[in-house]
Amino acid sequence: MELDDIKKIDTKCMYKTYDNWPNIASESYNKKYDKIDVGDIDHIVFAGMGGSGSIGDTISAILSKKNIHVTNVKGYLLPKTVDSKTLVIATSVSGNTSEILTILKDIKKTNAKVAGFTSGGLIEKYCKNNDVFFQKIPMIHSPRASFTNFLYTILNILEPVLPIQKNDIQDSIKSLDKIKKNIFSENLTNENKALELAEFVRNIVCIYSPGGLRAAAVRYKNCLQENAKMHAVMEDIIESCHNGIVAWEKESLVKPVLIQGKDDHTKTIERFNILKEYFESKKIDYKVINSIEGNILSKIVSLTYLLDYSTIYTSILNKIDPTPVNSIDFVKNKLRNVE
Repeated sequence: MELDDIKKIDTKCMYKTYDNWPNIASESYNKKYDKIDVGDIDHIVFAGMGGSGSIGDTISAILSKKNIHVTNVKGYLLPKTVDSKTLVIATSVSGNTSEILTILKDIKKTNAKVAGFTSGGLIEKYCKNNDVFFQKIPMIHSPRASFTNFLYTILNILEPVLPIQKNDIQDSIKSLDKIKKNIFSENLTNENKALELAEFVRNIVCIYSPGGLRAAAVRYKNCLQENAKMHAVMEDIIESCHNGIVAWEKESLVKPVLIQGKDDHTKTIERFNILKEYFESKKIDYKVINSIEGNILSKIVSLTYLLDYSTIYTSILNKIDPTPVNSIDFVKNKLRNVE
């Protein structure tokens, strides 16, 4: 692959935004914002769809071992457990997501605290008209490509609320900068891990991951679908040993990708090893993507960076422009007509 190939097919230059992800993350986290400190919170609800939803997935993974209950909502309904000690974080990069607008309106029926983050649109208008804490964050290229500026801006503003170490956040930004040198568009060599993965997955993909890295797996699935316009499925490594593995008894064009953590639970490592042994016995080629060492935020954002970029390369190899999402536009236009 040559840079000219990318420029020719990636007409909106998505790859340039990804090349700049570490700088975007650093600028977003270090920018001066008014912080939100609502106090006395024991439940955080992240409400977001698509690229916006992956932000909630990521922060939820970081908080999974903290003494705070976390719920991810990808739909129209708030959980019944929402009360005065709940903070609802409503995120929509576009600012016009109908599900998030519905949730914001439902919050008025509760005593929950709420914070809204969008690039503008109807949600900005709603927040300002209803005295909801709101921060406008610019969309960079597209909702999915805006991941780092939204994630690190939210981590910045919610610093008093989220029990996340500042050093962990700074380390995660350094990890992005480090991995960039291997995967960005100026290193289109055989050593580029994102390009290597792209050359492997050219058809349908089945993604295996442990629970702790689920955010990266979901994001990878979504970006394969949006960028490369490919079918992709996702399996929890433990659960799949009770059902999903049976599908491999039939010959298939599906390519398995295994996402592993550097310090996965011993029983999780055992399942991965058994799955690899099974694939090898069936002569099924598979690819392993290992996380870096470090804190959970560093692991997830670095995996997300590598996996996201690989889907851009996959789209180029398949001669598909990664930016347009005509099917999503079709659904949104139909929803507007109904609503």
